[in-house]
Amino acid sequence: MALIAKKYHGEIVDLHHYGHIAVADTQGKILWQLGDPQRVVFSRSSAKPMQAVPVAESGALDEYGITEKELAVMCASHYAEDIHTEAVFSILKKAGLDESRLQCGTHYPLASYMKNKFIVGGIKPSEVHNNCSGKHSGMLIATKMRSENLSDYYLPAHPHQMRITQAIAQICDYPAEQIVIGSDGCGVPVHAMPMYKFAQGYAKMSRPQTLGEGREKTVRRITQAMTDNAQMLGGTGDFTTALTQAFGGRLFCKGGASGFFAIGLKDKGIGIAVKMEDGSSDIIPLAVLQTLVQMGEITKSEAQGLAGFNESVSLNRKKEVIGKTVADFVLEKTA
Repeated sequence: MALIAKKYHGEIVDLHHYGHIAVADTQGKILWQLGDPQRVVFSRSSAKPMQAVPVAESGALDEYGITEKELAVMCASHYAEDIHTEAVFSILKKAGLDESRLQCGTHYPLASYMKNKFIVGGIKPSEVHNNCSGKHSGMLIATKMRSENLSDYYLPAHPHQMRITQAIAQICDYPAEQIVIGSDGCGVPVHAMPMYKFAQGYAKMSRPQTLGEGREKTVRRITQAMTDNAQMLGGTGDFTTALTQAFGGRLFCKGGASGFFAIGLKDKGIGIAVKMEDGSSDIIPLAVLQTLVQMGEITKSEAQGLAGFNESVSLNRKKEVIGKTVADFVLEKTA
């Protein structure tokens, strides 16, 4: 691992944040790196665009008249704002299902203003407010489309989950039997592999003709839905949403829990994977923007334009600035 950021308290470096960065092409060649690009990591929610592939290939999107916004929320870690929950309810209703079928568990909305609304109003969150409910709704409609068991769609042995693992293996050019399977926060399988292979998968999705004629159209549809509907991917104040809104013409991206983030550079056949060793997701924006700047994909001024993400300021209880966190690394160009 390598140093990625320093957190200052006043003038003193109080904390060091370490991690790994892998930039790969469609062949899996490492172009830039920091730390250990072969570190085996869980992709977490960054896998959602890949998990949506078997949903699209089932025919469910067209059969049930799923919109591009609804497809985007299937790839999302949404904040449970009204636009997100309405989309999830709509997906389920179109397939003749309801939220009782969701097996993602519950938590308060990620949008702070929505969470406060729930707490003040004594509102109990349901599965639809889970940030992964869009992904689960996609899994459900694909399962129904194939006339498979709806009650255990989330288990590793279910045919739909096995198709997801095979899709991820094919997209990332990594043997399915070598993918390490765990359980994600929402209960479905989560996949681990060397992070440069996951970067390769995003590289191939950025140039989907490398995936074969049949899958090319599907992947283009998914990534276009993501970039055209950035607000559906996260929500107000979310970095995935902000980065997509700013640079969606050049890239698609998706964050994951425990400090993971992935990017595909559109039509360039280049993918980026970032992992914070301590799981500090709040450091991810600094690491990602600095990576894109050092690669020459965005300018320093463009990075600075993402207010609130290009530098992290620490405040005390009186809202006074007491420190800051800054990126502090240089990528190694390997090709």
